[in-house]
Amino acid sequence: MLETVQTIIRIALALVFIGMGASHFVPTVKRTMAAMIPPRLRWAGMLSPRNLVVITGVLEIAGGIGLLIPATTVTAGVCLALLLIAVFPANSYAARRPEKFGRVAVPLVPRLIGQIVLIALVLFAVWPL
Repeated sequence: MLETVQTIIRIALALVFIGMGASHFVPTVKRTMAAMIPPRLRWAGMLSPRNLVVITGVLEIAGGIGLLIPATTVTAGVCLALLLIAVFPANSYAARRPEKFGRVAVPLVPRLIGQIVLIALVLFAVWPL
């Protein structure tokens, strides 16, 4: 029974991550996400904000696909959990600037709770029983 629940959550998360990763390539979304990267994390060249958005999009798509492949499920889940931690500074930056980001600027505490819940769901969905 627990394995069935894990499988359902894993498939749902895979679809969410693949969809969110794909959204990184929509020009308007890409610009907004690039603006969310805090100034202290902006570097010239390969790691420019727009390139970081593309990289995180590719990682989300790869992680979502990885959740669906039994041989890579655990690795993909751990990597996605680490990615969720890595992108939190951008989410925090946006949360503290609602005047700039509007509805994308989910208040910090609910956003943090959401990130923690998402990380927990990813890890639960891939943890071997």
